[in-house]
Amino acid sequence: MKPGPFASFVRFVMCGGGVGVLSSFAVPLLAALMPWAAANALITVASTVLCTELHALFTFGTGRRPGWREHWQSAGSATAAYAATSAAILVLHTVQPSPGMLTEQIVYLSASGLAGIGRFLVLRLFVFADHGTRATASTPVAIPVRPTPASPAFSAAA
Repeated sequence: MKPGPFASFVRFVMCGGGVGVLSSFAVPLLAALMPWAAANALITVASTVLCTELHALFTFGTGRRPGWREHWQSAGSATAAYAATSAAILVLHTVQPSPGMLTEQIVYLSASGLAGIGRFLVLRLFVFADHGTRATASTPVAIPVRPTPASPAFSAAA
């Protein structure tokens, strides 16, 4: 049974938010070894793959693992989220050249939260939406056939 919109949102927050919070701690730690944007990109890719799996199986209850289409569409919405979080941190570093880790966390998590709401809508309405049954190469397609009434070879009225 597929969860309703509210249950899906709660599950989305639990899965995506949980992975997002863990990612928010991983980004600054990894940023000590490489540029912040590269660390954010690497963590974003890893967390997107994990979240797409979780969202397909748990959040939206598709009953199957996501395919390439879902992964690519989810990656598109994650790219937008990456741009939003990177822009937020860029603005922060422009306004305050040496922010503390706590300030960076607040800005990053705020931007992630707003981007997350947008991602939820995209994933629920487009990526994992139930648009009826889709035929795939391995799915047989039933074509309804209506019997045609038999017409007599000749008419008695003629």
